[in-house]
Amino acid sequence: MPAPRPLQALPLPAVVDAEAVFLRLLADRNAAFWLDAGTGATAGWSILGTGRIEHDPTAVRSVLLDAAAPEDDLPFRGGWVGWLSYEGEGAWIAVERAIAVDHATGRAFALAAEDEVDAWRAEVLAVVPTASAAPPADPAPTSATARHGVDEYKKLVQECRAAIERGDAYQLCLTTRFTAPRPSDPLSVYRRLRAATPAHHGGFIRVGDRMLLSASPEQFLEVAGGVARTSPIKGTRPRGAGAEEDARLAAELQADPKERAENVMIVDLMRNDLSHVGVPGTVDVERLWQVETYPAVHQLVSTVSVRLRKGTTVGDLVDAAFPAGSMTGAPKESAMGILRRLEGARRGVYSGCFGHVGLDGGADLAMVIRSIVVERDHAYVGAGGGITWLSKPDAEAAEVSVKARAPLAALGAGLPHEWAALLQSR
Repeated sequence: MPAPRPLQALPLPAVVDAEAVFLRLLADRNAAFWLDAGTGATAGWSILGTGRIEHDPTAVRSVLLDAAAPEDDLPFRGGWVGWLSYEGEGAWIAVERAIAVDHATGRAFALAAEDEVDAWRAEVLAVVPTASAAPPADPAPTSATARHGVDEYKKLVQECRAAIERGDAYQLCLTTRFTAPRPSDPLSVYRRLRAATPAHHGGFIRVGDRMLLSASPEQFLEVAGGVARTSPIKGTRPRGAGAEEDARLAAELQADPKERAENVMIVDLMRNDLSHVGVPGTVDVERLWQVETYPAVHQLVSTVSVRLRKGTTVGDLVDAAFPAGSMTGAPKESAMGILRRLEGARRGVYSGCFGHVGLDGGADLAMVIRSIVVERDHAYVGAGGGITWLSKPDAEAAEVSVKARAPLAALGAGLPHEWAALLQSR
């Protein structure tokens, strides 16, 4: 199949409600996406659209990333939207028509190939004035099953600590999975998820009968003007019941020696990963140990950047940096081998990444966390946390419950009883 064509951008004169327009124009498409800056966003961009399913596995990998800085701030002018699983399998849409919404200014654009953009703009304008989004219906109650029981997960935490004591790893990102029946209306599930846990890198992507529904707070890789950035999250606390408790939890997170050690180990790992595709001497830690606050959790976040060497492709960058260190541990190869044995099953799309890769050499890829993956006959939610020698099994299991609660609730599924009990004891 030919590569997707560059997209021309025409401004839209009206205010665009991304949720309402997606429901009116794109909800029934076999290949559709909504990269979502979040409910009530006042910064960032939402990009929604459609195209054809990409069947060439080399198409995205071959894109060059050393382009000059763009002439304007429009983040996407054609290319692909999709995901990579933790094990490296991709599912991509070659984008043919899109809408971009700038939440900082209210600007919006219709994007399509030069010979189609006028017609697409007219199609969008025909629905914008009447597009409204009624609240999604309440979910039908269902049940979730856990890959590991609480005691089993705690035992795996101890096995991680033993591996660290032996010197086989410094940190291990141990994960588990909760599985529920496939929902009848995945888009309504996503709308409930984004309302409950707004995030700057949310997304709904349908590639055939598989879907990704994400409220991700973690940007894996951003590439613009030949510079790549990664912003790993390591360290989590729940939100407090009141302002005083909330501030205490945020301060506790930022000062916690275990959380800071966990975070800085991944920063060092990502510095090493990015150095393999970077101009020597350009790796930089732009921020370290900053607390970001979301509706359900506080997170400890850092940012590492590098100037890419001339000729670097998406495949080169993925080979150097993927899977993300925040989802493996360190050293990466040793950590992945240990986790494969302990977890006992594939992670799938969870722990991978999703977003857009542009023909112009730009990219924005988020981590697949706080997410629901809808397969042909079921849906699943992954959750986990970074284990260090200082980790306490009870606290690590409780962190899993905190992270899985909101995605499961959007599905209408509560945590299995023994996992839910951990939240009641916090």
